[in-house]
Amino acid sequence: MTYLTDKSILNTAQLIDWYHLNKRDLPWRLTKDPYKIWLSEIILQQTRVAQGTSYYLKFTTNYPTVNDLAEASEEEVLKDWQGLGYYSRARNLHTAAKFVANEMGGIFPNSYASIRELKGVGDYTSAAIASFAFDLPHAVVDGNVYRLLSRLFGIETPIDSTQGKKQFASLAQTLLPIDQAANYNQAIMEFGAIQCTPKTPKCHTCPFSISCIALKSDQIERLPIKEKKLKQKKRYLNYLILESDDELLVNKRDGKGIWQNLYDFPMVESATSISERNLSLSKDFQTLLSGSEFKIVVSSKERKHILSHQILFAKFYHIYITDKLEVIKGNFEQIKKTELANKPIPKLIENYLREETNLLSLLGSLN
Repeated sequence: MTYLTDKSILNTAQLIDWYHLNKRDLPWRLTKDPYKIWLSEIILQQTRVAQGTSYYLKFTTNYPTVNDLAEASEEEVLKDWQGLGYYSRARNLHTAAKFVANEMGGIFPNSYASIRELKGVGDYTSAAIASFAFDLPHAVVDGNVYRLLSRLFGIETPIDSTQGKKQFASLAQTLLPIDQAANYNQAIMEFGAIQCTPKTPKCHTCPFSISCIALKSDQIERLPIKEKKLKQKKRYLNYLILESDDELLVNKRDGKGIWQNLYDFPMVESATSISERNLSLSKDFQTLLSGSEFKIVVSSKERKHILSHQILFAKFYHIYITDKLEVIKGNFEQIKKTELANKPIPKLIENYLREETNLLSLLGSLN
């Protein structure tokens, strides 16, 4: 297959016409406010539109301006982000908002270079905000664009390689109509999202099917190509929900992990899935509960939770402490059960509490 640079393969005017006829009605397309466009772009990173829309509406309601977001606490932001995953996005969002509010007088930057300097903003997001908010001629290259261009032009260069990123960025910029940057960028991403989809693309109704190199050579399913395959580590987590009357213990996660500054429960990690008996005999479990009187009231089935780089297998044990929670070893926070609903927690734990206990706040004692 040969990579072609013939711009006629993708008629940009035809693409924009397609967009006006087929585009979805999405709330962030109704504004030129760079702050709200930035919010939508960060939320939609690694998130489907169907899920991200409600979060966009929540954030624009709770934090209508960048100053409102900057003034919120990180815990409030993480709580509102709960369920979206990739929590570094929320932390970076909050950091960038405080930078704009405190260092830029609350005025959102209006050039590609200055937008690119914000925490958590890369090449794609900078181009999107610059074009959508300010009509600046910077081409976007996201997963949808990679897929469409690789198929149309028959590009076999891996999209996750240095060469591939440069090649696709150059092609995208070459195709960009300078006077319609916003419309074109929206159009090419929308086309990849709903027409040239990853699986079962609608080739029979594609306006570019005659010129599509991948379709001619039966390479639709093969393209785009990635050279790196992500290895997922398996981890086995045994969560201990330690309760006494109307209180329980929670753990605020520090460090630089995926759930930094979120709350979970005391946890014992094991090399493999283990039984309740083997858990209770483990050194970590015995160290944690040494000196306390307790009773394991409920133990859950194993739950599988898939992250980009990890597969988590989690079990939850509801343990009633018959004396005082203060005797538990570890740097934990003792809270009322009703307070848990106000803490930002990982989706894995939220799902368990909602689906298995049916009470996110764990109201009521388990004794």
